[in-house]
This record gives sequence, C-alpha cells and structure tokens, in this order.
Amino acid sequence: MKGFVHPGREDLRIDSVLEALANPIRLRIVKRLAGGEELTCSTTLPDVSPSTASHHWRVLREGGVLWARREGRIILHTLRREDLDARFPGLLDSVLAAVDDSGSLTPALP
Repeated sequence: MKGFVHPGREDLRIDSVLEALANPIRLRIVKRLAGGEELTCSTTLPDVSPSTASHHWRVLREGGVLWARREGRIILHTLRREDLDARFPGLLDSVLAAVDDSGSLTPALP
C-alpha cells in the first residue's frame, strides 16, 4: 500500500500553506484539528462527497498543513502546528482567530 507524501518542515512554502487555507471547507477542517484531535475523513466532512473531501484532505496534506497516517482502512489526520509555527510564526494563530467554526472569516473590527 502506498504511503502518504508530506513536505518536510524546511520545504513548507507560505504560498502553498495559504492556498491550502484559502477555502472555507479546509478552514473548517483546520479549526477542528486545532483542538488537538485526530480526525477521519468521513466523520469530519459528512456533508461533503467522498471525492470532494478527498481533494480537500490532499490539498491540506500536500500544502504542509496536516499529517495523514493510515490505520487499517482509516486515515487519521493531525495538524502540523509545530512545523507551521516554526516556519511561519503566528500565521496559524492569526488565521484561526479570524475563522468561525463554519470556516467563514469573521468580520474585521473597525
């Protein structure tokens, strides 16, 4: 069985990370992962088709935002907080502070 490809910490690029975070569904995933949980595809996005969900998980993984590991037939995902904080200090916290639980950006204060 083929393993997952993840960029190394030194290979994380800001444009790839921002592109991965530039979608409300992916922001919703990251917001949930930020709680420290390990999440599966189907339980996290029950309202999204499997092929669409797979696409979002792949973009997040290849962008360097999360780790994926297979446990039997299940794929578990975790946030790469330590790597993201080391490469781009404050980025993840800033993004998470601006996103509500649905993955929408909260309005900026005047």
